[in-house]
Amino acid sequence: MDLKKTMKNLLVLSTAALLTTSLAGCGSSTNNSNTSNNTPNNQNANTPAGGEAPTLVWWTIGGQTPSNFDKAIAAMNDYTAEKIGVKVDIKVASWGDWDTKINTIVNTGEPFDIMFTNNSKYNQQVNIGAFADITDMVQSESPDLYKLIPQKVWDGTKVGGKIYSVPTYKDSSLTQYWVFDDKYVQKYKIDTANIKTMQDLDKPFHDIKAGEGKSFYPLPLTQGDGFNGFFNNYDDMTLGLPPIGVKVDDASRKVVSVLENPEVMNNLKLLHKWYQDGIINPDAPTKTEADKGRPFFAAQAFPGAEASWQINEGVAKYDMFPIFGPIYTTSTIQGSLNAISANSKYKKEALKYLQLVNTDPKLRNMLAFGELGVDYKNVDGEKVIERISDTWPLAAYTQGTFFDMAVTKGAPVDQWEQVRKLNDQAISSTSLGFALDISKLSTEVSNAKAVWDKYRYELMTGASDPEKTVPKIISELKSAGMDTIMTAAQEQIGAYFK
Repeated sequence: MDLKKTMKNLLVLSTAALLTTSLAGCGSSTNNSNTSNNTPNNQNANTPAGGEAPTLVWWTIGGQTPSNFDKAIAAMNDYTAEKIGVKVDIKVASWGDWDTKINTIVNTGEPFDIMFTNNSKYNQQVNIGAFADITDMVQSESPDLYKLIPQKVWDGTKVGGKIYSVPTYKDSSLTQYWVFDDKYVQKYKIDTANIKTMQDLDKPFHDIKAGEGKSFYPLPLTQGDGFNGFFNNYDDMTLGLPPIGVKVDDASRKVVSVLENPEVMNNLKLLHKWYQDGIINPDAPTKTEADKGRPFFAAQAFPGAEASWQINEGVAKYDMFPIFGPIYTTSTIQGSLNAISANSKYKKEALKYLQLVNTDPKLRNMLAFGELGVDYKNVDGEKVIERISDTWPLAAYTQGTFFDMAVTKGAPVDQWEQVRKLNDQAISSTSLGFALDISKLSTEVSNAKAVWDKYRYELMTGASDPEKTVPKIISELKSAGMDTIMTAAQEQIGAYFK
């Protein structure tokens, strides 16, 4: 599942000059309450002591770290130090703080070795020189990793023809699901087989609202996610700016102003009506973390994903059904990436570690599920596990391939083969392979994203009236350089597909 969790949007603060200056004087990593420190005396984790295995700083995204987090990481480090002579110090930025935290790290030069990133920020981070070019190194230093991932997926990570990250090969095509708590499906006789559009959700939501009461919200939302998958019909060209895109099935590949599409506007109006009717929680524009036990949510997913959601949400049974996809776009491939810092002293070691994550089931399971015997137990070797706790904070989709990871008990035994089939069956966006080169558009893109940041939380949670808000957004986007971006995008598409 891609990154379809709650996050604050990227705050663009940087220039290449700032990055270069900052990196020249960087010091040890900043600590916060939601990070682990496995390095003695908080020394810079990039500096091995006494010839010991180097400890790589890996920034990722997740929930609040539990009391056994350091113990679980230590067990991983014992294993990997013996296997490849490398350890990790995993630092976790919360879902709500992710964009701001990672942006700050990149732009202040705080040292790191590996960083989870995605299509909303990857292109910009590459263009300011944050990540190492691993085009040749990934083949020479991690040949098994290179062979594992299909060429189409590697190609989808390229910026300017170069590889700057390791994609997490999983449900790399996008399939969007809608998910209901089964108890409400049964109680209100919801016919999920006939729900195909947002309009089809209107009656079930209102039935649940009427039956459960004023303080119950059938569609709980958070600011970063809004209504997940809302813009699936548009290829954003890896720009990470939803108001600009190409319809995924448009053979002419025309770059359009997405918010001005009548169908998009109608769905925004419906979202606003749900907010007014109390279908959506009133604090959605400011809420950063989702509550457990959601009666409904939307997510990019794959067969069997409900087995983990049921554990994480404390719900007896979820009913999930696909409503879009599977489809490949460059952005779906870039939905989950791990990049190596351009300033890391341990680029080769970082690649060897990522290779191990993607090829070693034991390490893969520890990263995905936590401490063996505390957070999970093996049911069938390392092929099937049973979750014991629901507190492990790391998101499995951010780490590595699903195809060397155990299936969670309760999910189909052939779950990952089903995911492979989804990838094989996926249609391709007409713009697949194209990634917008923003190197000459940095000012316009930064300004346009600032405009989108200003309005998107309220717009995408239904809190603001789109008939009033969208014209303001379009006007300010045009002042920020939207037309320049769209013209350049159309020209680049024409040159790429000529």
